[in-house]
Amino acid sequence: MPTFQNLLWHDTIATLIALTLAVLWLRMMDAIAYRGWLDSKLSRKIIHIGTGPLFVLCWPLFSPEGHARYFAALVPLIITVQFAAIGVGWLKDPEAVQAITRTGDPKEILRGPLYYGLVFILCTIAFWRTSPIGIVALMLMCGGDGLADIIGRRWGTRKLPLNPDKSWAGSAAMFGGSFGLALVMLAWFDRLGLFTTPLNLGNTAGIVAAIALVGTVVEALPLRDVDNLTLTGAAVALGLWLF
Repeated sequence: MPTFQNLLWHDTIATLIALTLAVLWLRMMDAIAYRGWLDSKLSRKIIHIGTGPLFVLCWPLFSPEGHARYFAALVPLIITVQFAAIGVGWLKDPEAVQAITRTGDPKEILRGPLYYGLVFILCTIAFWRTSPIGIVALMLMCGGDGLADIIGRRWGTRKLPLNPDKSWAGSAAMFGGSFGLALVMLAWFDRLGLFTTPLNLGNTAGIVAAIALVGTVVEALPLRDVDNLTLTGAAVALGLWLF
């Protein structure tokens, strides 16, 4: 994306591009789920996996100025406000309800999906693209947590001893998805030279593996609907220590 001389104008354009891509992705998935082409539980997790990385991939579009993080945070803020309005009944959107809830109850949006958006707002502002911590935490929540549910439902016949709602297959997917997506995203941002301190990818791989392992343990706990908070909270805390 070319850099405009007026950086406020530059970041406004970047915000509009990121918001447009996010809305197009969400509306496409809403339509697919509403027409019954995908089970609502599957569409919910596909949205969970895809929305976050798509947004983070737009971060390099923004200017290097400090205010850019707030422009970027407007994207998840706008979407989260919309979700909240649907959840409390101020806005009617049956396609979105079908796509992002398990039961078809709009109030369900006020839990997991709302927490998802809030975490993105906070991590964007707190860490932005100059730190690997926020990216790792967000990719654990997206790639790891989302993939764990999909794989666990399909192949999770062997359950975890402390939580029969979770499986060994789901936990393996949680670790693999978290580690793989986070490391790929970090390598790309490092190649673009966006981090304050360049990464040693060998050491970084070990740190990401450690965070993914702890995240896998946290995801396996019997904490329904709040794992978007507990998982990213644990990842951020460990990232602040290890990076």
